[in-house]
Amino acid sequence: MKDQDRNDRESLEEIQAETTVSKNQTEQKQHKRRVRYKGTHPRSYQEKYKELQPEKYPETIEKVIQKGGTPVGMHISICVKEILDFLQIQPGQKGLDATLGYGGHTKEMLKCLQGQGHLYALDVDPIESVKTKERLEKAGYGEEILTIRQMNFADIDQIAREAGPFDFVLADLGVSSMQIDNPDRGFSYKTNGPLDLRMNPEKGITAAQRLRTIEPEELEGMLIENSDEPYAGEISRAVTAELKSGNKIETTGQLRNVIDKALNFLPATEKKEAVKKSCQRTFQALRIDVNNEFEVLYQFLEKLPNILAPDGRVAILTFHSGEDRLVKKSFKQLFQEGIYSSYSKDVIRPSAEECARNSRARSTKMRWAIRAQED
Repeated sequence: MKDQDRNDRESLEEIQAETTVSKNQTEQKQHKRRVRYKGTHPRSYQEKYKELQPEKYPETIEKVIQKGGTPVGMHISICVKEILDFLQIQPGQKGLDATLGYGGHTKEMLKCLQGQGHLYALDVDPIESVKTKERLEKAGYGEEILTIRQMNFADIDQIAREAGPFDFVLADLGVSSMQIDNPDRGFSYKTNGPLDLRMNPEKGITAAQRLRTIEPEELEGMLIENSDEPYAGEISRAVTAELKSGNKIETTGQLRNVIDKALNFLPATEKKEAVKKSCQRTFQALRIDVNNEFEVLYQFLEKLPNILAPDGRVAILTFHSGEDRLVKKSFKQLFQEGIYSSYSKDVIRPSAEECARNSRARSTKMRWAIRAQED
C-alpha cells in the first residue's frame, strides 16, 4: 500500500513538472523581442519603442523634448498657459474639452478644478480616446470628475442637453502628433502607410477612395480652397493621369511620388523644398475633405453660444488660415449681434520659447470669446 502511495505521488509530481515545463515553453513562445534597428538611432515608428513607452523610459522622452522634438505616440499641448490665463477656471465649474486628443489640455484644466466641478471631453478618434482615458484614470481623474464621450464636436448640442451649460469650453483643432506619427493612420507623407487620413477610421471613406472618385476640376478646387496650393492644377492633372493609366494611389508614398513627378518642371534647386511643401498642403487638403472639417467647424461655431453659460468663456486653437477665418468671422459676427460680450480681435500666438521647444506650435493661432449676460 505504501509503495502504491509513493508511486502515485511520484506520478503526480511528474505530471506537475511536465505542466510547468509546458507552461514555460508557451510563455517563451509568446514573448516578443523588441524591434531591432540598424545604426545607433531608431528611425521608423516601430523602432522607437522607448518613445512609445514614456512611463518606462522618461529619460528618453526628456531628451527628445529638449531637442525640440515630439516623442512618437505623444502630443505636446500648445498654448497651455495662454489658454488657462484666459479661461480662468475655478473649482466647482463645469467645462467642455471639445477635442480630447492626448489629454494634455484636459489634464491641466482638471488641475484647475481641484477635485470640484466636472469636465466633459469629446473625441471622434476611437483609437486614441481609449488610450487617453486610461492615462487620465491612472493620473487620478476618474468618472467622478471627468466624462469622456466618443463623438464629433459638431454635436456639442447633444452633450449640452445632458450636461450644459458650460462655464468654459476649449477646442484644439489641430491633428494630434500621435496620429501624425503613426504610419498606419496615413496622416503624413514622410512615412509610408495606407492613404487613409480619417480621424475615425471606422467611418467614412479613405483619402485613397476619395481620389478614385473625384473629378480633376474638383480636386484642383479642393487643393486651392483647403490649403492654398499654388500647384493645384499640376497636381490634380498628375493624379488623374496616374489613375487613368491603371496605376494605384493607395499609400502615402505613392501619392508623394505623384506630387514629385507633377513638379518635375521646377528647377532642381527649387524642387525639393517645393515638393515638401506641396505634400504638406495636399495631405492637409485631403484630410480636411475626408473628415468634412470645415463643415464640422461651422456647425460647432453655430451651436457654441447655446452651450455656454452667461459669461462663459471659449478658447479655440487653429492651425491653418481656413480654420482661423471661420473662427474670426463667427466671433466678430456674434459679437456684433450682442451674443458675445467680448472677443479677441487679434490672434494670440505661442511664445518664441514654446516654438523653439515644440516646432509643431509655430502655425498655431488662438482666439477667444466671452458669452454675454442674458437679458
